[in-house]
Amino acid sequence: MQLHRFDDIKEFCDRTGAYLLQYEAQHNLLLGLSHTLLHHPDRYPNLPYLAIAEIKGEIVAVAIRTPPHKLVLSRTIEPAAVELIANDLYNHQETVPGVSALVAEAQTFVKAWQTLAGQSHQLTIQMRIHQLTEVQPVATAKGFLRPATQDDRPLLLEWFQDFVDEAIPSFGEDAERLVEGSLKTQSVYLWEDGVPVSFACGSKSLPSAARIGPVYTPPEYRRKGYATACVAALSQQLLKRGCHSCFLFTDLANPTSNYIYQAIGYRPICDWHDYSFISKTEQS
Repeated sequence: MQLHRFDDIKEFCDRTGAYLLQYEAQHNLLLGLSHTLLHHPDRYPNLPYLAIAEIKGEIVAVAIRTPPHKLVLSRTIEPAAVELIANDLYNHQETVPGVSALVAEAQTFVKAWQTLAGQSHQLTIQMRIHQLTEVQPVATAKGFLRPATQDDRPLLLEWFQDFVDEAIPSFGEDAERLVEGSLKTQSVYLWEDGVPVSFACGSKSLPSAARIGPVYTPPEYRRKGYATACVAALSQQLLKRGCHSCFLFTDLANPTSNYIYQAIGYRPICDWHDYSFISKTEQS
């Protein structure tokens, strides 16, 4: 088994595209990251880690890390491929704040990294990947969907920060960069009912499919159906633009979001774990 690193994102995409598309739902995050690195390279200014493990020229695992974020791994039937990636990162003295992957792959990397680096870990969030191919009729909340504009920037800065603080405090990137990237790619939408009450991000970032997320509704506007309406309308819009599917991640600790997305038409595909590594200073 061999590991191959890439410095050129186009070469990486050309090499990994067919492998990742074999399991498009499981790989929607990796495909989305590849798309962003290829078409919007300024979104991640730090040099990314791009690698594949292969046996006799055939890919068995793909890895991407866009600092300061965690390592993201593909599906693999070869646990040794995950260990090979861990060894490569360790031998090159790469900092790895955590790993995000399908359950088995994430657990394999965590064990390998703990052995190599002596870092303990914690399970940050348990998620589930969902896929939608047709929006189901749901009761529509008052209001309408609209693209966010630069005029919405102050509100989005506040809401994105609130989302990160509430849902993924270990995310490692500030809200300003998230907002700037979303506005630049025109991928953030607001549900407005007199005033903006909810937001969702979504774009065609896969060859023929779209990714939805994050989705956030401030506490004062919850339980009114705004997030459901926002995601349903945005999903329908993306399907009309030619996407065959929309993918999103849900937090398994949030039964409400899992229920409303399934009511819209999202169907569970697989589970996904996100781990954070604890630095040796924190451990002591």
